Amino acid sequence: MENQTLPPLVTMMPSPGMGHLIPMIEFAKRLINHHNLHVTFIIPSDGPPSKAQITVLTSLPRGISHIFLPPITLSDLPPNTKIEPLISLTVLRSLPSLRQTILSLTSSHRIAALTVDLFGTDAFDVAAEFNIASYVFFPSPTMVLSFAFYLPQLDQEVQCEFRDLHEPVKIPGSTPVHGKDLLYPVQDRKDDAYKCFLYHAKRYRLAHGIIENSFVELEPEVIKLLQINEPGRPLVYPVGPLVNEDSSRTGVDGVEIDKCLSWLDEQPRGSVIFVCFGSGGTLSSAQMNELAIGLETSEQRFLWVVRCPKDKVANVSNFIADSNVDPFDFLPNGFVERTKEKGLVVPYWAPQAKVLNHGSTGGFLTHCGWNSVLESVVNGVPLVAWPLYAEQKMNAVLVSEEVKVAMRPKVSENGLVERDEIANVVKRLMEGEEGKKLRNKMMDLKEAASIALKENGSSTKKICELALKWKGTQTLSNV
Repeated sequence: MENQTLPPLVTMMPSPGMGHLIPMIEFAKRLINHHNLHVTFIIPSDGPPSKAQITVLTSLPRGISHIFLPPITLSDLPPNTKIEPLISLTVLRSLPSLRQTILSLTSSHRIAALTVDLFGTDAFDVAAEFNIASYVFFPSPTMVLSFAFYLPQLDQEVQCEFRDLHEPVKIPGSTPVHGKDLLYPVQDRKDDAYKCFLYHAKRYRLAHGIIENSFVELEPEVIKLLQINEPGRPLVYPVGPLVNEDSSRTGVDGVEIDKCLSWLDEQPRGSVIFVCFGSGGTLSSAQMNELAIGLETSEQRFLWVVRCPKDKVANVSNFIADSNVDPFDFLPNGFVERTKEKGLVVPYWAPQAKVLNHGSTGGFLTHCGWNSVLESVVNGVPLVAWPLYAEQKMNAVLVSEEVKVAMRPKVSENGLVERDEIANVVKRLMEGEEGKKLRNKMMDLKEAASIALKENGSSTKKICELALKWKGTQTLSNV
């Protein structure tokens, strides 16, 4: 039994990479700034930490510490193993190190909780050994969480591939979603990625709570449904929108920040569409060409973060601006020169939080990563939803069909979003009546998001509820 007189500590174990780490960090900041709790990040990996990880973690305020677990090896896996099994196995093979780390921490702290992300549920077993309550931090919308709870039943009831179903899948509390728009890991039920997601989805019910990065006003019906106290399902705590609002850029010269913002300063208010597919999003060379011509044809102002096409360049980091490969080499001849009066093209990276917060930004063409969607919401910027991978197609359905703050371009039979469709959607968003309606709805959500995170807001209350629980002296049996 842990010594209840020791100071409480919340441990968080994100999976490798930055996408899940950033919102967990924002959650940790609220715990230390408003509730005086201490947080330690315990980070598994299959190699040395990235420069981005080190920079972000070492810049955190006092009260948030971090421990990198010894790297494990994944060299025995086939080269085509997908990301979901890789992440899951990284956590699983790190459990002995996690156990030793927890044991060490218990000498100076009472560990109040172990919080993992959606592929880290094997760590529940270590938490149970130490009588520590375990939680899942869910960095995707509540719609996807509801689907995860429903998936074991769907797996039993449906024999074919979900993409071959004639009718949309009726996700409890949410808009029905066609099988082809369900998250990427469930598109091939024979693949290890599907088995991995199903395995963790079943284990979510073992958690003592699910910390959800969304908020009631954004997803009212599904959150209301999941907050009903159903036996065998953990409590859901909507604590969002938690987004990185840090104005600094990690590891890149501030010149790019100044270039983007100075250019935006010169543009009319609400006139620019920001085009960015996230830190991991790449297009084919054919699609990149269609996007360029579509933006040019639309005659709208744009700020485009361009990366090398995935079919032309192998193993080039999307995040390193000093790569030897210049993504401008893959743009149509003369494109940059022809559009220089209305467009700015920047390689690899732009200060997304600052761009979305800028008064000249009036739209966002996005891959629909959930962090990007939430950043749009807190800044009141309507969307063109262009999903690429992970759960992004489900996110696109949510923002375009249910919440109605986005347009979603049609994909042609050749698999491309063609130039005329791009030009049409961009122009409608930036100039048309439909775009005005989406903008007004997004501004309402911006206000609701702000209220949710104020002192008496719905999300703040849920964070407070968790903090009080973790600062208390409850044993596992009554957490």
